Amino acid sequence: MKLLRYGPPGQEKPGMLDASGTIRDLSGIVPDLAGEALSADGLSKLAGIDPATLPAVPGNPRLGPPVTGMKNLICIGLNYADHAAETGAPVPKEPIVFLKSLGALSGPNDDVIIPKGSVKSDWEVELCIIIGSRAKCVTEEQALDHVAGYAVGNDVSEREWQIERGGAWDKGKGCDTFGPVGPWLVTKDEVPDPQNLSMFLDVDGKRMQDGSTRTMIFGVKTIVSYVSGMITLHPGDVIFTGTPPGVGLGQKPSPVFLKAGQTMKLGIEGLGEQTQRTVAYEG
Repeated sequence: MKLLRYGPPGQEKPGMLDASGTIRDLSGIVPDLAGEALSADGLSKLAGIDPATLPAVPGNPRLGPPVTGMKNLICIGLNYADHAAETGAPVPKEPIVFLKSLGALSGPNDDVIIPKGSVKSDWEVELCIIIGSRAKCVTEEQALDHVAGYAVGNDVSEREWQIERGGAWDKGKGCDTFGPVGPWLVTKDEVPDPQNLSMFLDVDGKRMQDGSTRTMIFGVKTIVSYVSGMITLHPGDVIFTGTPPGVGLGQKPSPVFLKAGQTMKLGIEGLGEQTQRTVAYEG
């Protein structure tokens, strides 16, 4: 299944994408894509519905993040061997874990705001894990039992704030709109091997990232197990799993960063695509 949320920010309704690409309204079935709706039983009930029996949603509505009610936006840093190489960083011996502010979460095609004073805003196409049920200290063998599915994410990052301003990475990662997720949650039964998905990101039509989840250092099972040993995972929690090479920071002969007025387009095999316009902060 492809599950989504549509409508104005803060007023999204749950929906399902049918085989023809039409959005079907789920609001008469579940109040939202959160909590119990994301559990194995909840997803099984949704899978048993004939989409043709649901109201079709007219037009081309805005898409919000495909899930809500999360407690954590978690990120794994330097999790692709080829990306670590382009940044000159050593391959991590354990997953590097940091957090994005929940305020960073945004819809897949919403504008990305370049923060006031930013000079090194950057892009990162990433596979996102969507948690479906509470996970605490789970083994790798148990990990996928707690996963609802996967989505495309863009871990937008301000590199000067992340690297040069002292402290943790979080300050360059959690800015408003720096966490687009979607367009939909693809349930795990439709993604038999999350470690073999091609992925890309273009800036103004130029291919910048062209990679695959095959080069992830720590796979989905390891990440969920590892993080759950430190942070209790809850339904709707999102884990950004790292990015392949081609980020602005790694461009040769010199880095390239985002400016207002540009367009990012990114996608992952089987999970859909996002398009964001960059805009200057006004305030």
